[in-house]
Amino acid sequence: MNGGTMLGAMRSVLARDLMLAGRRPVDVVTALFFFVIVVSLFPLGIGPEGQILHAIAPGVVWVAALLASMLSLTRLFEADFVDGTLEQMILAPQPLSLIVLGKVSAHWLVTGAPLVLMSPLLGLQFGLSGEALMILALALLLGTPALSFIGALGAALTVGLRGGGALLALLILPLCVPVLIFGAGAVDAAATGMETGAHLSLLGAFLVMALCFGPWVTAAALRIALD
Repeated sequence: MNGGTMLGAMRSVLARDLMLAGRRPVDVVTALFFFVIVVSLFPLGIGPEGQILHAIAPGVVWVAALLASMLSLTRLFEADFVDGTLEQMILAPQPLSLIVLGKVSAHWLVTGAPLVLMSPLLGLQFGLSGEALMILALALLLGTPALSFIGALGAALTVGLRGGGALLALLILPLCVPVLIFGAGAVDAAATGMETGAHLSLLGAFLVMALCFGPWVTAAALRIALD
């Protein structure tokens, strides 16, 4: 099997999932609307206390991004499992890990990318500086794909289970803590005038590890779940 055929399969899955997401725009809007509402409630509830808003901004934005990205995770493999498409993907001659990579990429483009684009605008509510807003967007750009890969692993392990949403949250939230810590730490360092390189480097390392190992581990989890 040549590389063009394998990459073609991944692109086909990516295009298919993006087309299906386009037919269900409510999924995209729900995650983005949830993100906007959660982030916006804190400045409204706390009031115009600049020092407090600066202190909580990184954690609030990152926790909201994590929760928003989780909203559609239960549907990542569920529909394909119900109609039998997932079994056909597993039996296909193409590596399942590349198919998983295509599905996770589509999930990030639909849920993660809009959060990255919206984050600087929401960060203005907390009075963040221009540099902090840039670091916020960059940190989310590095961190949200890693969250999608971690979430895909949980979705694979819980596919077909009744009440899998609660179990999914229990499985993936502890794994997301390092990304959350260093993502919020990068924004906090930028807001206080400190060096952000170490935090961003670690986020980049998490992303590389997720790209290298995430599809393979998720593919193995799918095979285990369907056995």
